[in-house]
Amino acid sequence: MGSIATYTPSESKLFKPLQIGNCLLQHRIVFPPLTRLRNDDDHVPLPLMEKYYADRGSTPGTLVIAEATAISHAEEGNWNNPGLVSDQQVEGWRKIIDAVHANKSVFFQQIWAMGRASLPDVLAVRGFPYRSSSAVPMKNSDTAPRAMIEAEILETIQSFVDTSKRAVLAGADGVEIHSAHGYLLDQFLTSSVNQRTDRWGGSIENRARLTLEVVRAVVQAIGAEKVAIRFSPYAGFQGSEKTDYLELYTYLIMELKKMDVKFAYLSLVEATGDPGALIWNDKAIHQDKSLNFILEAWDNLSPVIVAGGYQPDTAAWAVEEKYKKWNVMVAFGRHFIANPDLVFRIKHNIPLAKYNRPTFYSFKAWEGYNDYPFSPEFLEAHPHAVHPMVKE
Repeated sequence: MGSIATYTPSESKLFKPLQIGNCLLQHRIVFPPLTRLRNDDDHVPLPLMEKYYADRGSTPGTLVIAEATAISHAEEGNWNNPGLVSDQQVEGWRKIIDAVHANKSVFFQQIWAMGRASLPDVLAVRGFPYRSSSAVPMKNSDTAPRAMIEAEILETIQSFVDTSKRAVLAGADGVEIHSAHGYLLDQFLTSSVNQRTDRWGGSIENRARLTLEVVRAVVQAIGAEKVAIRFSPYAGFQGSEKTDYLELYTYLIMELKKMDVKFAYLSLVEATGDPGALIWNDKAIHQDKSLNFILEAWDNLSPVIVAGGYQPDTAAWAVEEKYKKWNVMVAFGRHFIANPDLVFRIKHNIPLAKYNRPTFYSFKAWEGYNDYPFSPEFLEAHPHAVHPMVKE
């Protein structure tokens, strides 16, 4: 068994091609979904986002995944996060997708409903209800959401379908369904949040029903090869901690397999990738736990993304050693923010630029978004890959 130092990233499986759905990736370094709040006040992508996404797909064959995008206006629950509902929103994303494709990279749209993770004030301004699986407030909040009624749950499923269709029509190669990190689908999965007694709550089968119904409906609408799913079995972010994670996620995986289709990929967050630990330096819960039970059950049905604070050397070790039995890709979040040419830098052992955490969530700002430099080596080798848009 090799140590982390044994594996050189450029000579590892990180740079072996991999098929996901209808698309061939040229390497296994993934730009994952990262909320950045650079949309306008109507949740429409700003032009500066075209450069941001295109530049991070500047190495051909990169999997670029959109930040979590609302399936309906009622789920645009934060200031300046994106939707994919109105014609203006769709057109904004079409331009971003075209820019990524111009660099011969692959684009998946992550789609979500926020539920009780929305900011009540944001919803109130536009007259939308604050709601979740049950009337259980977020930690340190005095405002409890309203429990969704059956009609709203069915409408949510349809909104996932409609948004998936809009993403594909805008040119996306597929969608990633967000069922992680304490957002709406995960709020139904989590027993401490979901206190329903109808067919959407109680047992594991009932709590998993909404995620599985969304997946089935989206697969039927756009095809399984264009559908991915994200889970975070160990996260405690936004009250998403689960005591029955082993049984719950084993059930989810086995039910997905019963659909007898080949999904584009499965995206999993390791215990060390809990947003609470990465954003606020909270101690990760279940930090000693492994994703192996999911990977064993999944059994290479399709490739798997793993996320968890990886560095280039640990990512190479992960694909060569830790997950060597499976077709695994590795997501880099913070490093991809600061290094638009991250793939090139890793391949050529170029030092990584440092990220500036205070600018991660600066509303509509160019700074901390498009002002991170490409390496001189990349610019010399690929002068036309950099998106030409200048600061407005």
